[in-house]
Amino acid sequence: MDEDLKIKIAKAFEEAGITDMIQCQQAFDICEKYDIRKIDIARFCNANSIKIRKCQLGCFK
Repeated sequence: MDEDLKIKIAKAFEEAGITDMIQCQQAFDICEKYDIRKIDIARFCNANSIKIRKCQLGCFK
């Protein structure tokens, strides 16, 4: 993942008030709003110890 994408995701999370936990629906909303792939959100969360909760379809593990 390139640095620009990391910054884009970090800013989106900051705007949403996400620090250490994100719900699946929030992740889907961020993907749509900021045109970010789900796999990139998942990788960012894994790299930054952000837990994904209430997963709807098993997209985030």
